[in-house]
Amino acid sequence: MTRPPITPTRITSRDNPRFKTLRQLAGDNTAYRKLGQVWLEGEHLCQAALARGVRLQSWVFSESGWSQRSSAMIALEGEVWVLPDALFASLSELPSPGGVAGVLPLQDRPLLRAQAHTLVLDRVQDAGNVGSMLRSAAAMGVTQVLALKGTAALWSPKVVRSGMGAHFALSLIEGLDVEDLAPLQVPLVVTLPHHGPWLHELSSSQGLPYPCAWVLGHEGQGVQPALIERSSLFVRIPQPGGEESLNVAAAAAICLYASATSHRD
Repeated sequence: MTRPPITPTRITSRDNPRFKTLRQLAGDNTAYRKLGQVWLEGEHLCQAALARGVRLQSWVFSESGWSQRSSAMIALEGEVWVLPDALFASLSELPSPGGVAGVLPLQDRPLLRAQAHTLVLDRVQDAGNVGSMLRSAAAMGVTQVLALKGTAALWSPKVVRSGMGAHFALSLIEGLDVEDLAPLQVPLVVTLPHHGPWLHELSSSQGLPYPCAWVLGHEGQGVQPALIERSSLFVRIPQPGGEESLNVAAAAAICLYASATSHRD
């Protein structure tokens, strides 16, 4: 059956209540917690959600984005709002607004899975780092990410943009205390700069546990003592170039790659 043509609702004023809600979603890092909705800007993010079977609640286009939309953007479900280009641009934090965004209804908080291959974020504060770590996690077979209090808001616009669609492949739980990790039945593995065996030696000898929960910590302070005390294994990443430390997102990518490649079937 052919769907009838979509008739969008046009928003032309900054005083429009719907626009005010969109502005809050797009500009406030934690508005999604109050409003139960997530702002997805750009066709790539929207298509990544659809590819994972995620249904968007509504669509937002600029006038030019609506008139020039791709064939993938023709058959849409949900409400469609169209804004003048300048009004749409005022919502965007991108240098060149893409002309399309989606509004995703936030699902109920998932249950912690005790035996899942997991990434634990301990107060990782930079949104770009968090998004990059989510991308690495999704690419390397992690299925669950647990974020302790003090970590950048996982569904904030910048983390979502940096994640490039990884959010839709992961079970995400945030706002946790250390005690909330107690149900995990996989070993906690912590990276430390001066303690533990070298990562590459464990990887080559299949000495890395799998599944496990990789714990990556605060950009300056590292992993907090309470988590170190709970860990089953410490590992070190060799740095022959002599740098004092790696960026936490780079460290996560290295560790998760080691897990993925040392336990291939």
